[in-house]
Amino acid sequence: MGLLSMLGLGGKSESVAEFIEKGAVIVDVRTPGEFQGGHIKGAKNIPLNVLSDKISEIKKWNKPVIACCASGMRSAQGTSILKSNGIDAMNGGGWSSLQSKL
Repeated sequence: MGLLSMLGLGGKSESVAEFIEKGAVIVDVRTPGEFQGGHIKGAKNIPLNVLSDKISEIKKWNKPVIACCASGMRSAQGTSILKSNGIDAMNGGGWSSLQSKL
């Protein structure tokens, strides 16, 4: 696995639309304060610093995950954490950019 794919940036074999079709949950990994300042309707706010603690909860959803943040850096880290725990995940990048793709 290459560094870019580990970060959730390279080889996007599936698009946002394909993930949404599979019932993906959007997880915004920004802080609660950032999330309150604006977010994608229906997105779940799980800050990056607690994401690892929520893996069992996320697995119970039994759905793929699209991670987003402000710019795409934290969501790349979040995507890597999710994938390393066996969760089908992709980096959606910045939330406002992602919103325009929905």
